[in-house]
Amino acid sequence: MGSVQIVTTILAAAITAVAVWLAVRAVLKMVAVIRLGQPAPERFTDKVARARTMLVETAGHTRMLKWGVVGAAHWFVMVGFVVLSLLVLEAYFEVVTTDGGLPIIGHWTIFGLVTEIIGVLGLVGILVLMAIRLRNRPTRPGGRSRFTGSTMWQGYFVEWIVLLVLIFGFVIRGFKVATDHFEFPFWATPVSHAVGAVLPDWADGVSVAAVIKIVISMTWLIVISLNVTMGVAWHRFLAFPNIFFKREPTKPAGSGLGALRPMTSQGKPLDFEEADPEKDQFGVAHVEQFSWKGLLDFSTCTECGRCQSQCPAWNTGKPLSPKLLILSLRDHAYAKAPYLLAGGGKDLTGEEKATQAQLAHLDVLALAEADKPLIGTAEEGGVIDPDVLWSCTTCGACVEQCPVDIEHVDHIVDMRRYQVLIESSFPSEAGVMLRNLENKGNPWGAPQNTREDWTKGLDFEVPRVGEVDDFEYLFWVGCAGAFEDRAKKTTRAVATLLNEAGVKFAILGEGETCSGDPARRIGNEFVFQMLAQQNVETLNEAFEGRDKAKRKIVATCPHCFNTLGNEYGQLGGEFEVVHHTQLLAHLVATGKLTPVQPVDGGVTYHDPCYLGRHNRVFAAPREVLGDAIAGDLTEMPRNSERSFCCGAGGARMWMEEKIGKRINVDRVEEAMATGAKTVAVGCPFCSTMLSDGVNGKGAGEQVEVIDVASVLLRSVKPEQPQGGKETAPIGG
Repeated sequence: MGSVQIVTTILAAAITAVAVWLAVRAVLKMVAVIRLGQPAPERFTDKVARARTMLVETAGHTRMLKWGVVGAAHWFVMVGFVVLSLLVLEAYFEVVTTDGGLPIIGHWTIFGLVTEIIGVLGLVGILVLMAIRLRNRPTRPGGRSRFTGSTMWQGYFVEWIVLLVLIFGFVIRGFKVATDHFEFPFWATPVSHAVGAVLPDWADGVSVAAVIKIVISMTWLIVISLNVTMGVAWHRFLAFPNIFFKREPTKPAGSGLGALRPMTSQGKPLDFEEADPEKDQFGVAHVEQFSWKGLLDFSTCTECGRCQSQCPAWNTGKPLSPKLLILSLRDHAYAKAPYLLAGGGKDLTGEEKATQAQLAHLDVLALAEADKPLIGTAEEGGVIDPDVLWSCTTCGACVEQCPVDIEHVDHIVDMRRYQVLIESSFPSEAGVMLRNLENKGNPWGAPQNTREDWTKGLDFEVPRVGEVDDFEYLFWVGCAGAFEDRAKKTTRAVATLLNEAGVKFAILGEGETCSGDPARRIGNEFVFQMLAQQNVETLNEAFEGRDKAKRKIVATCPHCFNTLGNEYGQLGGEFEVVHHTQLLAHLVATGKLTPVQPVDGGVTYHDPCYLGRHNRVFAAPREVLGDAIAGDLTEMPRNSERSFCCGAGGARMWMEEKIGKRINVDRVEEAMATGAKTVAVGCPFCSTMLSDGVNGKGAGEQVEVIDVASVLLRSVKPEQPQGGKETAPIGG
C-alpha cells in the first residue's frame, strides 16, 4: 500500500464513519416520529399479498411507467441505485489497492457486463430526469408546474449526486483500463474501455477516483441524514415499507381507494353508541392523532407533484395541492416531534399531558410549533388552511397517481371529521344538506313520500320489494334518481331497459334513504352511520335468506354504488353491487338488448371519479356507448384513470365554489373541444355539474349532457319519448 492509498483509505474510513453515525441517528429519529402515530393493526394482515404487491409496484414501476419516458428513466435510475451500490462497495477495496475489486463476483464477466449496461442506462436516465426537472421548473414561463412548492435544491442535489457517482464509476474503470488492471473484455465493457483510452497511465488514479466516489456518496448520506424531511432522497428507502403497508394490497395499483377508512380511536373502529369525545378520538385534531401509517406517508413523499398535476382543485386555482398538504403535515410533525417525544401533547379534553419539568429543556421553536392549530388560517397560525381542507372533491386522482401509495383522501377526511363533529366548523351552505339528511333522509329535503314519483307515466309496473319475492336485482334508485328531474330521466331509462330485457328487479320505494355518501365525505361520520345502519337493516331484510352471490343491487349513482359495495361491509351489509352501465353492457352483450338505430352527432364520455378511478369501471360504459352509436367514442384528452373531476364529489355538490375557476367549467370546455354534440355521463352529480357548465357557456342548444342509459334507450327504442333537455337545477 502506497502513501496515496494510505491517505485515500483514511479519508474513506473517516467520512464513512461520520455518515453512518449520522444516518443511524436520522433513522432512529424518523422511527421515533412515525411511532408517535396511532395504532393501525389492520396494516399487518395478509403479509404475503403485501410483499407481492410491494415487489410488483417497486420492481415493476407500475405507477411510474404510466408516465412513459419519465417512468422508464426513473426505473433505470432506481435499478442503477440498487445494483450500482455494489460498485460503491467495491470502491472501498479500490482505495486500498489499484487492482482491488469485490470478492467472488467482482471478477465475473457477467458482473462487468450487467453493471456496464446499468451504468450507461442510469446515466441516460438521470440526464433525462434532470432535463425534465429543468423543463418543468416552477419559474419557467407559462403555466403551473408539478414541482411548484417542491424544495428544488434537494432535487437538483440528488440528481447531481447520482450523475457524479455514475461518472466516477466509469472513471475508476477507465483508470483500471489505462493501467492494465481491468479484468473485463472490451465486448462486455466498451464504455469503460473507451474512457480508459483517453485517461493517462496513472497508477494511483484508481484509488483517487475511488475515494472521490466514496466522498460524493457519503456527502449525499450526510446531507440527507441532516435533513430527515428530505423526501426526494428518503423515499428510495421509505417507499418499500409505505407500499408494503398500503391500505388494501390486493386492490389494483392506483385504485383511488374506493372506501374510506372507518373512524378509529386507538386503532379500533369507533362505535358511536358507546363513543365519548372525552375518551375517544373523533377524527384528527393534532398531527400525532394520525395513524403511524399517516406519519410514514408524510415522510415518504418525494415531492414529485404528480398528485398536484392531476388535482382538479389545484388545476382550477384553488389553494389545495395534495403534495403541499402532505409536505405541510410532514414539516409540522417533525418540527413538533421534540415536544411530543418529551412527553408533550394534549389529551382529548385539551389538557397538557407533560409536566413543566418535561418541557423545560425544549427549544422555543418546538413549543411554538406545538401551539399551532392543525386547521387554521394564516392569521391563526394554522398548519392547513380551511380553504385547503374544503377544496377537496375526494376524486382520488392524487392517490391514483402517487408512486409511493400515499393516502391523501383518508388524511383529508380524517381532518374534516374533527372539524365537523367536534368543532362544528365547515362551509355554512353544507349545513342545510346535513340537516336534510338527518331530518328527511335525503340531501335536498324532499318529502319521503315522493320517492316513487319517477314511476308515474311508465307503461309497465315497477315492482316493490315486499310485494314480490322473485327478483334478481334490487334497483337502488338513490336520492338524485328519485327527486331530481334530470336524474329521474336516467332512472326511468334504466327501468325501461331492464323491463325491455326481461330482467326481474324491484325497488325499495319509500323504504330507501340516502346512502350517506355526502355525510361521510364531508366528515360527518355520525350521520353516515345512522343512515347506513338503517339501509343495511332494510337491505338485509329484503335479501333475507339469500347468500351474497344472490344479494344483487344495481345502482345508477356511482356514489351509492361505491358506498353500498365498498363501505356497507364495515357495518354488516354484504352485497353484490353493480353499476347500471355494467348491467346494461352485459344485457347488450348477451343479446337481451339490441340497439337498432345509431345515435349520431358524435359522443364523448366523462368518467365519473367514483365509478372509474375509485372502482376501476372504465370499459362497461364505453361498450354500451360503442353499441349505441355503432362506432368509436371521441375521447377527451383526460379520460379513464386520468379523467378530470366534475367538481361535485366530497360533498362539494352542496358547497359554493368561490375560489378560482369552476371545476365543471374546465371539464365542459374540454368536452366541447372534442366537437361532440353529446356528452355522456354515468353519474347524476356529473350530469348536473356538466349540464350547468354547458349552460353557463351558452351552449345548451348545441351540446347535450345525458346519461349512458338514455343514450342506449334512444338506440334500442328510438320511438321512446325522451323529453326536453335535462336542465333542472340541483343543489348548490
